[in-house]
Amino acid sequence: MEDDGPEAGPDTVDTPRSEAGDAVRSASENPTDSKPTDRGPGARHGEKPDGSEPSWVLYLYDLLSSVGIVVLIGALLFTASGVWPPMVAIESGSMEPKMERGDLVFVMEADRFPGDGAHESGVVTARAGQSTGYEKFGGYGDVIVYEPDGSDRRTPVIHRTMFWVEEGENWIDKANPEYLPEDAVCEGSTPGETDVRACPAPHSGFITKGDANSAYDQVNGIASGPVRPEWVVGTAEYSVPYLGNIRLGAEAGAAGTTLNATWNTTNATGDRP
Repeated sequence: MEDDGPEAGPDTVDTPRSEAGDAVRSASENPTDSKPTDRGPGARHGEKPDGSEPSWVLYLYDLLSSVGIVVLIGALLFTASGVWPPMVAIESGSMEPKMERGDLVFVMEADRFPGDGAHESGVVTARAGQSTGYEKFGGYGDVIVYEPDGSDRRTPVIHRTMFWVEEGENWIDKANPEYLPEDAVCEGSTPGETDVRACPAPHSGFITKGDANSAYDQVNGIASGPVRPEWVVGTAEYSVPYLGNIRLGAEAGAAGTTLNATWNTTNATGDRP
């Protein structure tokens, strides 16, 4: 603040004034030079005195912009993948070490870009991938997301396709004994042998398995039978570590419990037996 000096008496009218005095007098005699504190009845409701937009307008603009960006990204991902939702969060360790709990996985329609040796549905089995050299997530063949028994009321599973079987086939004969119970046979075995309920195959489909699991899904009860092509939601293409924890954390907070190897429409599992 400028110092105006001693207060001037009445005789100062005829004496020269300092620059500071002129400035003070000018401001007091010309109120129109200062900024108004009230725009009067012509001002719009909620508008700031300086004419800028109120804070709620800026907040609404930011919110709508953010929503628009998310919708645009979702639309682009859906266009590229053909699957909704195109991203899923992994909830269990059945596909470790290449897929871990908390990973976010991009899923694509199976027949969109089929790999070498693909079945007519677009899925490459591990057996076919071994012949052609086709690999995904550190192993031969595609990793798929499928709905057990074709029911959207059950939580989807993300596991690797091992081989294809035909309806009525005794697929135990071509399975890897390492992933079967000891003395495993098709149903109708003699005492001392272990029945596999999904054998002979009740219908054509894929035999599947989690990379970290000790048995086929059709043996340990994750799937009651071979996975039909129409039960396949899509193939896993890429994964991003940790990002899936955002969704898992939100769900855990909403439920008040720790999620445990289960899926909904945007999460995947396939817990170990």
